[in-house]
Amino acid sequence: MPEEGAAIRFIIYSRSYCHLCEEMRDALRAALGGMAAEIEMVDVDADPALVEQYDELVPVLVGMRGDSPGVRLCHYHLDAGRLGAFLSGN
Repeated sequence: MPEEGAAIRFIIYSRSYCHLCEEMRDALRAALGGMAAEIEMVDVDADPALVEQYDELVPVLVGMRGDSPGVRLCHYHLDAGRLGAFLSGN
């Protein structure tokens, strides 16, 4: 389980009108159930550096716990195994 008090955040690097991005967001919400977590959608096309980093991989899911650096969990589709390992602290 995550450290008590450590806020869990997710960023989905996405694009406007991207059905895969919406599917990943919805799948993440469903997988989290009632767990408190922030989910932020970031449009890669708004930042040339993000386009260079994530262009053909969108959507990309990054998880963060507290002040720790983000961990890239998956791209295109939600990887439930990687998400579960992240949530359990592995």
